[in-house]
Amino acid sequence: MTDRSGTAPEGAVHLAIDGAIATLTIDRPSKRNTFTVGMGAQFGEHCAAIDRDEAIRVVVVGAVGEAAFSAGSDVALLDDLGTTWQGRNRAAYGRDYIGPLLRLRKPVIAAIRGYCLGGGLEVALACDVRIASETATFGTPEIRLGWHAGSGNTTILPRLIGYGNAARWILTGDHFSAAEAHRVGLVQEVVLDDRLELRVRELAERIAENPPIAVQSAKHLIRLSQGTSIEQGLAWENDLYTYCMTTADSREGIAAFVEKRRPTYRGE
Repeated sequence: MTDRSGTAPEGAVHLAIDGAIATLTIDRPSKRNTFTVGMGAQFGEHCAAIDRDEAIRVVVVGAVGEAAFSAGSDVALLDDLGTTWQGRNRAAYGRDYIGPLLRLRKPVIAAIRGYCLGGGLEVALACDVRIASETATFGTPEIRLGWHAGSGNTTILPRLIGYGNAARWILTGDHFSAAEAHRVGLVQEVVLDDRLELRVRELAERIAENPPIAVQSAKHLIRLSQGTSIEQGLAWENDLYTYCMTTADSREGIAAFVEKRRPTYRGE
């Protein structure tokens, strides 16, 4: 395992790589793992490194401590984003931690324990699969402070849990249990607290076994299909299916099936 850790007195985001699985860990437990501007920059840098490393096939996002996955940006430090204009263009200033995660080509699994609020929920929304411990708590509390989310809670959340459910979450600012998050479809599994990391690892390893070109192509299509017509989505799907069938991995998959053996995929 290699560890490419960021260090900063106000918190850090760590990147560790173990085989084909990369883990991003939010490390500021004393402040419910809220993000500082520096941590946001680290997050973006790590995401770029992950995308460049073809040996990485799956990404896990987790956090240090029992209390929180992340409560989003540190409200007390929002002035660090700069002027209103700089805040609006925070991606250009390297201060956005949601965009880099959304742009990852590799599948991403969120391991959620404790509070998952505001920007922390947006981190979870930017992942492809969300696994929560039974004591996890979700919410979009920004409305109570005088604003609404700026990186996904009003855009992505309704696509995942439906208009009415998202409106109730966003407009009340209330907290919701892991059981409720599972009921509305936000999280795919709820597990015992002491099983969270093990279950996420199992799922990551299962995905990592599959051919990476097909996996990344499928993720790309799933994302594209959320904002287009069925007809256009089917056209894109057929194009990329046809491409996947030209790869060495597809030939290996067919050969392994015929020969009744385990396939070895190389991303070629």
